[in-house]
Amino acid sequence: MIPDERALTPVDELAERFWEGILELNPTTATFYGDERYADRLEDPGPAGRARNRALMERTAAEAAEFATEDLPTEDRITRGMLKVVAELQIEEDDQAFHHLRVVAQVGGPQQLLPQLTQFQPADTPARLEAFIARLHAYPAFMAANTEILRDGLASGLTAPRIVAERTIAQIERMLEVPIESAIVPSMVRVASEADRERVRAIVREVVYPADTAFLESLRGDYLAATRDDPGLWSAPNGEQLYRTAIRSWTTLDLDPQEVHRIGLDELETIEAERREIARAAGFGDDTVAYRAALAADPANTPPSKEALVERAADDIERAMAAAPRYFGVLPRAGCEVRPVEEYKEKDASFAYYYPPAPDGSRPGIYYANGYDLPSRKYSTLATTTYHEAAPGHHFQISLEMENPTLNRFRRLGARMVGSAYVEGWGLYSERLADEMGLFRNEAERFWMLDAQAWRAARLVVDTGLHALRWPRQRSIDFLKSAGLTETDAVIETDRYISWPGQALTYKIGQREIERLRAQLSARDGSAFDLRAFHDAVLGHGSLPLATLTRELPNWLATPV
Repeated sequence: MIPDERALTPVDELAERFWEGILELNPTTATFYGDERYADRLEDPGPAGRARNRALMERTAAEAAEFATEDLPTEDRITRGMLKVVAELQIEEDDQAFHHLRVVAQVGGPQQLLPQLTQFQPADTPARLEAFIARLHAYPAFMAANTEILRDGLASGLTAPRIVAERTIAQIERMLEVPIESAIVPSMVRVASEADRERVRAIVREVVYPADTAFLESLRGDYLAATRDDPGLWSAPNGEQLYRTAIRSWTTLDLDPQEVHRIGLDELETIEAERREIARAAGFGDDTVAYRAALAADPANTPPSKEALVERAADDIERAMAAAPRYFGVLPRAGCEVRPVEEYKEKDASFAYYYPPAPDGSRPGIYYANGYDLPSRKYSTLATTTYHEAAPGHHFQISLEMENPTLNRFRRLGARMVGSAYVEGWGLYSERLADEMGLFRNEAERFWMLDAQAWRAARLVVDTGLHALRWPRQRSIDFLKSAGLTETDAVIETDRYISWPGQALTYKIGQREIERLRAQLSARDGSAFDLRAFHDAVLGHGSLPLATLTRELPNWLATPV
């Protein structure tokens, strides 16, 4: 763990108490960050666990409010505000029973906990093995508590949309169909011997599979029959207010869905004009659809194997790292490894995503590339995704945050609890930055970068369309296809937005704010504007609420004399 370079202030101490509380209540989060103190237990999603979490939030909000902001130095003022925002949002979500919705999800649902955990929890010593086995034995109680949440959702009427429940059911069925000899957890766990692996395999067969089966049976029964026909959150009890809360939870801003919808449509018009320029230069006139089809049909643009997809991503990261010193003064120390998405979840997973490194340096950042439906995957699409998820995107932003010794532990490790629009905004900004850095090999890759920009603009339209404007699911799929997504990605992404109301807004909302600040400071400083200093300042204080970034960033970049 990286030590602080300064003495803790009273605000730091509050943040430390808060983060310690988070790790104790969320032991798998601790494991994710390499903290083994709670490696023998799982979260308690039941009433007692939720009550302890609420008590932590209420206590933190009250203590943060006691500090007079005008008396605090900058970093303390930021920390205090972030703690207050996180705590108050979680209290509001608890009031509105968001856990009734989150218990059923094909992305991030409880059925994915052990397979994900196995990637980060070593069981390679006797003590570590026993801790891991204790977690396996705790799994039935964990899933039973989630089953009880299903019943509570039935009673309240706050159930998942049917498509989300159907995808979750299908995912668990696929997991259970895997023969125990090839089961994900025993196959992936890092153990000292094959005898230890066999011990894990036996427990998975006797303990884990039955727990997943019981949860699956509950989903298939009365719950599935009571799911919502309409996919949008508007169709849930108190749905309009729930969506407003979801938007603030993801972006930290109180945004009007109608206005967000309009911004998305305007952004799409601007991006389409850029795409037409490339299509014209390639001899396709204004027909961007025909140009896109030609790119997709090019055999050289399709990876011949999952291994080739992974190799190309690794090469793109290497090229980005070589160019980075011209655009950043501070670079991450952690490396970034590329892996294929595991087969059990590739059908529901995004094209690519990123896991941060361990704080102690024992594990690099991991970038996952999805080879499902390989003929639909294109090298040109991979490039811009890699620059978003890995370098100079999330790998830079998250690693630099974790490696920053001037921030307290909450700011280094927990700030993303409030910084999703900042995090995803930086990722999307990085796709445009990659163009400035000369990372795209050809105009085809630049075109797909613009397609990716259009995709995120379309997310503003689709998320608000589904959850506020009462769009049916197929309208979202069709709209995403018109924005440039393949049928496969349009379906996966639509169902992801249905499952995660508000999350899809974070990308464009965050990017627009970073670009606005860059334009503002460039105009202010003229020829003295230093892009490397700007990037270092944006990344130098960890994940932030957008309002905080807007208020503080101009002060971090002093006006040249």
